[in-house]
Amino acid sequence: MRESRIEKELVNRVKAIGGLAWKFVSPGTSGVPDRIVILPDGQTIYVELKRPGAKPEPLQLKRHKELRNRGHKVFVIDSLEGVKSFIQEVMPK
Repeated sequence: MRESRIEKELVNRVKAIGGLAWKFVSPGTSGVPDRIVILPDGQTIYVELKRPGAKPEPLQLKRHKELRNRGHKVFVIDSLEGVKSFIQEVMPK
């Protein structure tokens, strides 16, 4: 399965619960997560998407750590099941 299929599923499921899943591009800063998920309850979450079984690169892990050290949530998702689990975990109650 391609990463793009997982990303499309994430975007669709986030929209279905009233959220936004914006593509995150930061010119001049490599390794940032793929998507910023903005939920209706005020949560903002960063999501790194990978093809099944793939792991983040060292620079990506560094960026994840920088975000987490500042109190942000970062998820790595590598499957359609991972998207489903993510939605269940973060869905506004």
